Amino acid sequence: MSRTVIEVSDVSMRFRMNSDKIMSLKEFVTTAVRGKLQYQEFTALDHVSFEVKKGETLGLIGRNGAGKSTMLKIISGILKPTEGSVVCRGNVVPMLELGSGFDFDLTGRENIFLNGAILGYNEKFLNAKYDEIVEFSELGQFIEAPIRNYSSGMLARLAFSVATVVNPEILIVDEILSVGDAQFQEKSRRRMLELMGGGTTVLFVSHSIDQIREMCSRVVWLERGEIKMYGEAAEVCEAYEHQ
Repeated sequence: MSRTVIEVSDVSMRFRMNSDKIMSLKEFVTTAVRGKLQYQEFTALDHVSFEVKKGETLGLIGRNGAGKSTMLKIISGILKPTEGSVVCRGNVVPMLELGSGFDFDLTGRENIFLNGAILGYNEKFLNAKYDEIVEFSELGQFIEAPIRNYSSGMLARLAFSVATVVNPEILIVDEILSVGDAQFQEKSRRRMLELMGGGTTVLFVSHSIDQIREMCSRVVWLERGEIKMYGEAAEVCEAYEHQ
């Protein structure tokens, strides 16, 4: 029986939001000094629990603001939950905000080594994988250009190539397959299917229910920070489309 590699237990996430209409830093400071700042609490996730088995692809669906991206950031270790816990057994490669691990003053080549190091890979390993990463990205001579000159599609191709060529144990993907041209989207989809077939555990968010249905075995449907439905992909996608 497959072991559990991601365990989300009773996770809640609350944010304090300033409810005053403060227009300047000076106004904020003077209001704070007087102790007059007013906050309201926003609950992004409310007692969410689920698990992901080794080699499984779990989809997260829901409308904008349902809590999907917050959940991915908590599992990636970017955010700490207000309550509950998350256990990940394996190295986690998050592909959330594209280019977030890049330095825009450096070249594509330099960013491969920077981003790879952030993901926990050593220079020897990245040197061995370098040609494969560049070839997959299709950036050609642009690999030597500073990435501030890249289009969003070029940035997406580089980020995807670094993250997926290294065969991560746990891959967390937020809408990555909708970026870039149609040809690269199809190439990305095939690469994702390869990773899934090779035992990589994937947590996948997409607004494309067809993609979720094709690539995921089970699905969590979030609504207003709570689990509305959790089960087999076909069943949950069907219910979501006919809500």
